[in-house]
Amino acid sequence: QVDLVESGGGLVQAGGSLRLSCAAPGRSVSNFAMGWFRQAPGKEREFVAGISASGVITNYQDSVKGRFTISRDNAKTSVYLQMNSLKPEDTAVYYCAADVLRRRSTVLESNYDFWGQGTQVTVST
Repeated sequence: QVDLVESGGGLVQAGGSLRLSCAAPGRSVSNFAMGWFRQAPGKEREFVAGISASGVITNYQDSVKGRFTISRDNAKTSVYLQMNSLKPEDTAVYYCAADVLRRRSTVLESNYDFWGQGTQVTVST
């Protein structure tokens, strides 16, 4: 059991920025590939960004490339999603997820084992 907690969501105007954080209180997630997903009302949950356990390899959904950056802190205790140039279509609940079996991130939702409860991101027009 790995409990993940997201934070940093909120309301922002289009073109603004938010930084989401994800951590597992009381333990390190340094051995896990990590990912961010999002789900808008009435939509399927979709992959946003992923990062390897080392923090070296990252990958992104096409729609967020150049705008979002996923990263890990030096101790690999947390994962972040820096979101710039936000658009209304980015509005969703954002979820952090951990893949305990892989060190390199994957876009496949089924590969992720533990999920946070989500943090709401709302981008106004």
